Amino acid sequence: MNTALYERAIKVLDSNYQKGGFTIPSAGLYPFQWKWDSGFIAIGFAHYDVKKAKTEMTTLLDSQWGNGFIPHIIFHTENDSYFPGADFHQSELHPLSSKKYRSTGMTQPPVSGFVLQEMYRIAKDKEDMLNFIKTQIDKVYDNHVYFYENRDPHNEGLVYIYHNWESGTDNSPVWDDIWDTMNPPEYNFVRKDTTHVDASQRPSQREYDHYLYIIDIAKQNNYDDAKIAELSPFLVQDPLFNSMLIKSNQALIDLYGLIGGNEDKVKTLLKWQSKSIKSFNKKLFDTELGAYVHYDLRNEKALRYITSSSFSPFFANIPSAERAKVLVQTMIDKFGGDDKYLCASYDPTDERFNPKKYWRGPIWINMNWMLYLGLRNYGFTDLASQIKEDSIELVERYGFYEYFDCRKDNTEYEPVGYGGNNFSWTAALIIDFMKN
Repeated sequence: MNTALYERAIKVLDSNYQKGGFTIPSAGLYPFQWKWDSGFIAIGFAHYDVKKAKTEMTTLLDSQWGNGFIPHIIFHTENDSYFPGADFHQSELHPLSSKKYRSTGMTQPPVSGFVLQEMYRIAKDKEDMLNFIKTQIDKVYDNHVYFYENRDPHNEGLVYIYHNWESGTDNSPVWDDIWDTMNPPEYNFVRKDTTHVDASQRPSQREYDHYLYIIDIAKQNNYDDAKIAELSPFLVQDPLFNSMLIKSNQALIDLYGLIGGNEDKVKTLLKWQSKSIKSFNKKLFDTELGAYVHYDLRNEKALRYITSSSFSPFFANIPSAERAKVLVQTMIDKFGGDDKYLCASYDPTDERFNPKKYWRGPIWINMNWMLYLGLRNYGFTDLASQIKEDSIELVERYGFYEYFDCRKDNTEYEPVGYGGNNFSWTAALIIDFMKN
């Protein structure tokens, strides 16, 4: 193990940890607490500071609304270095929103279930960690109840996202087709992200108009899920989001099994799992592309593009063994090669691919971590090892960046680490890679 890299990763996490009991993703660029970031961060902390790992998850789950919803950003502090902030989102419009924390009115991939399970896996003192999990697990279960009761309008076992930020893959080229159906007003606002990061690496101003317009529609309807399902121009069943939900369902089943009791909850979770996995394989797999794709509920059509999200079902044990082989071949054919690191966030062979621009092509360590575990679970050990080795090499060579260029043929003067530096989940998951 590269001890120096491990120590640097710890320094990044500890530096980003805040007095309020949460960790910012990156200083300046992201000054608050993000939902799925906190989950990955807790996994890193679990290896060397169990107290911080527990506090990270406790603080996140403490932001839960009365209906089980967990927001994607919790605004613990006043900070004007990020837009759109608490004043724009107005989470208080929802009658059941948290009275303790201001937040957004959207969520992010539901990682909390499998994060608690990972914390248990890592823990040296299993009894202590299970006792902690007992205090938090019902909140995660309630979050899943929220999704299945409020985000599954056709009772398919597949939940929707109503904003691209809920996907976690904010400006993916997949969304371009949806933007083409919209014509939002031009908003007059000051971008804060481009004061920290080169604008060429971030979403465009016009893209932000779409983002803000969707939020405005939700706000006009007090973040009411039924109204959002009826009116939002963005309504998507996302393979990454649903994979994380399915993975976390299974984690809750396993953890409730360790805790004992809770038979009714386990029965409900098993029912969700059966329906969700069946619908996922039936609706979201594109045989011609050899990959899972997004489905646009508003316009009732598949969004036929291959992204790193297309392979996230490996992590949740969704594809059959036969289908897994097809997926692996697609990954190798489209994303592989001696000239590229694995795994780009968007199909490098497609004209929309951009190796430097956020989720339009760069590699993200959190996606690689999930792909590594999923591929290893299916027995694709060589490919899994390549993804792990590529991830560690990128960080060793270029630093703890938010995302990385997948191309190996850059000139020596062009860095391949982009976005925020000293990025928390990059550090956290490199720690887990090195220990796993």
